[in-house]
Amino acid sequence: MTSTSVFSALAPYGWDDAWADAFTPYDAEGLLPGRVVRVDRGQCDVVTADGILRADTAFVTPHDPLRVVCTGDWVAVEPGGNPRYVRTYLPRRTAFVRSTSSKRSEGQILAANVDHAIVAVSLAVELDLARIERFLALAWESGAQPVVVLTKADLVTDPATLSYLVQDVETAAPGVPVLPVSAAYGDGLDVLAAVVSGGTAVLLGQSGAGKSTLANALVGEDVMDVQAARDVDGKGRHTTTTRNLLALPGGGVLIDTPGLRGVGLWDAGSGVGQVFSEIEELAEDCRFHDCAHESEPGCAVRAAIDSGDLPERRLESYRKLMRENQRIVAKTDARLRSEIRREWKRRGAEGKAAMEAKRGRLR
Repeated sequence: MTSTSVFSALAPYGWDDAWADAFTPYDAEGLLPGRVVRVDRGQCDVVTADGILRADTAFVTPHDPLRVVCTGDWVAVEPGGNPRYVRTYLPRRTAFVRSTSSKRSEGQILAANVDHAIVAVSLAVELDLARIERFLALAWESGAQPVVVLTKADLVTDPATLSYLVQDVETAAPGVPVLPVSAAYGDGLDVLAAVVSGGTAVLLGQSGAGKSTLANALVGEDVMDVQAARDVDGKGRHTTTTRNLLALPGGGVLIDTPGLRGVGLWDAGSGVGQVFSEIEELAEDCRFHDCAHESEPGCAVRAAIDSGDLPERRLESYRKLMRENQRIVAKTDARLRSEIRREWKRRGAEGKAAMEAKRGRLR
């Protein structure tokens, strides 16, 4: 078993009895436990009881991009050598994954062993609720608890307007805390620090959302470079270019990530369902189990839209994310591809029959 000194050194980074138990076979081999705080081109920085070590990841570079070493991993590191190598990583409790921008149906793991996913959204620009829903779908799918942080809240001087914006986001984020925060003045930071103090949090959002400023405020010092966002659209350059794991003074650790221009889903069907839980609950009361919520009789979802209980925008966003996720999964699932083709043919046949019936009535 790992020693008391290892526990005291690694506990601030999330080390616990369960991790120690998982590490037992590697402890017997004389390997060192540590947590990856940064990955860069086949090498990584690992915090251990001996301090931060630089290690090569050549032994853990499979063809599957979801199995490479990433920030947040707990790893077994060689005690010496030049170069020093990471031998393996411990089974992950959670993993935040998105699809890459390539056409090769690959996922990209952004962070591992995360308890909270902080979605940073700037109030300096108009809210994009659909993008927030997209981030939340990935967060729920990862196994982490999402939190939406509305940054730069000091720019909204009217309390009533700020309250309205918070409520608007809450509607798009059922079951998710929504916290307005001003890093410049410290407003709301104590609440956020309390939320993330009990584990590992990953900080997500677009460039210009104020992630690095927020990270500095939580850490209590300027550990991340900060650049001003453009006035015209609120976007910033990639101040943060790697994912970095930072210990927080009040407890817990924070993984800061580069701004994400593209947030593609990766097998996130359950995450989408969690974001739109009210739609899936309504769908259970539809007359037909395969209801498309379009013009079918007895559709509980359409009834909720007609009554004003469900915004039309929510349904459209739900459909878009479900279609996108289905396409991603179908690229690696032949059975699902076949089901999708059959569904397309069925709908095409129904559309053709409807047109022919319409023409018959007009004759």
